[in-house]
Amino acid sequence: MLPGCISGAQRIALAISEPYAGSDVAQIRTKGVRTADGDHIVVSGVKKWITGGTYADFFTTLVNIEGEGMSLLCIERSDAVETRPIKTAYSAAAGTAYVVFDGARVPARNIIGEVGQGFYLAMANFNKERWGMVGGGNRLSRLMVEECFKWATQRKIFGKRLIDQPVIRLKLAEMAAGVEAVHSMNEDITFQMTKMSHAEINKHLAGPIGLLKYKQTRVATMISDHACQIFGGRALTRSGMGQYVEKFQRSFKMQAILGGSEEILADFAIRQALKRTAATPSRL
Repeated sequence: MLPGCISGAQRIALAISEPYAGSDVAQIRTKGVRTADGDHIVVSGVKKWITGGTYADFFTTLVNIEGEGMSLLCIERSDAVETRPIKTAYSAAAGTAYVVFDGARVPARNIIGEVGQGFYLAMANFNKERWGMVGGGNRLSRLMVEECFKWATQRKIFGKRLIDQPVIRLKLAEMAAGVEAVHSMNEDITFQMTKMSHAEINKHLAGPIGLLKYKQTRVATMISDHACQIFGGRALTRSGMGQYVEKFQRSFKMQAILGGSEEILADFAIRQALKRTAATPSRL
């Protein structure tokens, strides 16, 4: 499978979320049952909001195998796998899909890692997935700062440039400070990741990465609001100077949902800190 996916001849999608379980991964209902000879696993269930699912040839899927627990399976597209496109505000090119597995027969050799360890593998994968989302999301926020700065130096109102208005400079300052703070935290965590093993990242950085993603999406919300006010009506049109701001308005909220919603990640980060505190209580 790998040569085709790496070359781009084939595509693979991560299929975790379901209509019943988004950020609460433990509640997935997709089931797998081993055949009598043990050589195959028959998978039935549905996945939702699967990025790239419309085009995928393979699906890395979290499945609850009967009597064995949650496991990750690589499921190949077949007549027993149906995908339906989901229209989203952020991107038609994302190929977001509703995926139905209707008795899909999967060779047992397609189990990824150890049987019953799928939940932990999915959680570990989220760490790097969220880290990647932060980089992409904050770059878009930085683009908004750049666009707003350019516009504020050109646009005149009441005989002055926008940037000559103190209220506009304050908005730009808040936007720039937020972007730089996220960037700095991301650099710090990235450096730590380069010095740690995969297991150490999962142990020590899961909480900080969750907190970082929470901070990034909160900053993006502020950026979106300020950018819209600076551009005015142009922030609502899909052409001209405000087109990037308009697209950001439509799509930035995706960042606060994918890879774990804001509230759940913030809570997760604090619970991780509490765990560490309980293990090594501080002296007062």
